[in-house]
Amino acid sequence: MSDTQWVDWSKSTRSKDYRGSGSFATFLIIGPVCFCLGILFASFPYDFPLLWTSDPIPPSYLDHLETHLRFMHQSPPLIARMLHIIVFVGFLGFFIKLFRPSEANVLFDGGSLILYVIGAGVYISNIVKGLRAVSQPGGLAAAEVAEVAAAEVAFGTGATGRFEGSVHSGPLTGEVVLGREDSLRVLSASHVILALVLVGVLVLQAGQWYAERKEADDYAKAEREAAEKRHAGGPAGAGKKKV
Repeated sequence: MSDTQWVDWSKSTRSKDYRGSGSFATFLIIGPVCFCLGILFASFPYDFPLLWTSDPIPPSYLDHLETHLRFMHQSPPLIARMLHIIVFVGFLGFFIKLFRPSEANVLFDGGSLILYVIGAGVYISNIVKGLRAVSQPGGLAAAEVAEVAAAEVAFGTGATGRFEGSVHSGPLTGEVVLGREDSLRVLSASHVILALVLVGVLVLQAGQWYAERKEADDYAKAEREAAEKRHAGGPAGAGKKKV
């Protein structure tokens, strides 16, 4: 194999340097994924009323949710650093498994890495941005009032015109500014999307384990059949030679 070749096609699941589902690198992947899923599960009771119930949301619930999110975002910097370290540990596991990978590593670990990167993108672009908006002075309620007032001035509606749900911040930009409840609903939907992506990583890692086990069973079955043929052919050959 040349040094410039990325995939080691000669490597199989029975190779000594194969990093499969039983390697330490797999633990470095599954650990951070399960940790992040635990955090998302803790937020599920807050997200459920916004996404899967048709009952009207009381303002007190939104206040309580904003307080919870603000407390999480304004936690000591050590908490965020620990979370980011755990996320980078997952990337380290992928880099270890994808160094001189086999075909199985490319299929399962490569797909898992793509999902992991998508999850990191959802976290950075949606969740962190939503937490920063909540942590602003006055929270999303004050931001919504300010945006509505700016939109009223821009469109010349004055004090008589009101905007419900989403509003436009200006006629030239066309930017849509979500209201308080819609912003929290987008943040909750981002939690669900991130959870589904991380579950996909676990499914691919479990699929790798199943494929390795199936291949090992097939190899053991082939060895048993070959041994039985050799054992059956031995006495028959000896008897013919004796006659």
